[in-house]
Formats: sequence, C-alpha cells, structure tokens
Amino acid sequence: MCGRYTITVSLEELMIRYMIGETKVPYHRPKYNVAPGQQVLAIINDGQRNRLGELKWGLVPPWADDPKIGNKMLNARSETAAEKPAFKTPLRRKRCLIPADGFYEWKKTNGGKQPMRIVRKDRSIFSMAGLYESWLAADGTTTVSTCTILTTSPNELMAPIHDRMPVILRPEDEPFWLDRTVQDPQALQRLFLPYAAEELEAYPVSPAVGSVKNDTAECIEPLNTGDQLHLW
Repeated sequence: MCGRYTITVSLEELMIRYMIGETKVPYHRPKYNVAPGQQVLAIINDGQRNRLGELKWGLVPPWADDPKIGNKMLNARSETAAEKPAFKTPLRRKRCLIPADGFYEWKKTNGGKQPMRIVRKDRSIFSMAGLYESWLAADGTTTVSTCTILTTSPNELMAPIHDRMPVILRPEDEPFWLDRTVQDPQALQRLFLPYAAEELEAYPVSPAVGSVKNDTAECIEPLNTGDQLHLW
C-alpha cells in the first residue's frame, strides 16, 4: 500500500506545475510525513481548467453509514477498482491527481523494517493517480470530501522493498486521467503500469517517519548516502 508520502515544494511551485491560475488553498507548508486521515492537496479538472484543493485522505463512499470507513480506503488496487462498489463510480467520473515529491515504504530486513523514501532521480514533483468522493451526513449538516490513492504492482526497484507501489502518472498522461469525458475503465488500464524503475531512486531514512508526530526535514535525510539504492 501507499501510506505515507512527502510534498515539500511551495504552493507557488505546485500552481506552476499544474497550471493553476488561482486557488482557495490559503497556505501550504512543506510536508515531510503526510499520513492517512490528513487533509492533502489534490488536483481535479472542472471541464475547463485544473483546480487545486484539499481532500481528506481515506475515501468515504456516498452510501457509507459511518465516515470512519475511510480509514480502510486509503488505497485502491488499480487492477480491481472498476469492480469495487466504493471505487467504480469515482473511477469513471471523479479522478484526481495527488502531487508528491516522494513516498515512503518499509523494507523488511534482518533487523526489522527499514523505512525507505522513493523519489524521482531528478527530485521533481510527480502525480499519483487518485479518486475522490463527497459524503453527506444523514442529517445533512456535514459534508466530507475524501480521496484514495491507486496502487499497482511493483517495478524492479520497488520489488525488494514492497509488493505494491502507487500508480504514478507520466506528465503527458495527466490530462487524460483528469478528463471527465473519459468514462471507460478499459481506456484507463494503460496508465496503471508500474512507473519506470530507471527514473526512480530509493534511500533509507530515519525510523522517525513511523510516527505521524514527526514532520520535519529530518524525515527525508538519508541515513547513510553510501547505502542509497540505485537501479541503472
């Protein structure tokens, strides 16, 4: 699964990257340890332009009796999303981009689990494929907008670390993913392939990222630069 990630760039950089003219997001600080249940930045397209806003990480379907179900909806398997009651509708109509500049995964070692940060080699922003929904409480007093991140099988770099990885979209595929006129799940399947391993890099980081209380630049510092994992 994808359960932690980073987005350390400024709001201005995000707006330029995703061609956002204006946004109601008042402020964004670098986040070094984004965790489930938090408000996360996401991009949707309203049919005319890209829009940047915030969604709660953990998708709550409109038919849910209790919004706590979102705690179990952090990720959606891309291979089966079109068949699952919670994901099949948003896959057709409510797709979003979740911007990140790294994500964490825990690698099993003889000494336990070692947290790893996975980034693009050029350290640029990338887009994870997401789905979003809106949930209205039965009494009509509360609306919650939520999201989930799609996952796929691991590439050669990720396989020794974990058996899943987020669906990372190539920049040229982002407009297609956001296009609301595309409603055939089969047309989206080509986007769910593992991202090119040769464009990514993984390195060990401090176990401190295991606690959501830790959200500082120290979270992304390599434990030992000599231990970085490269795939050439």
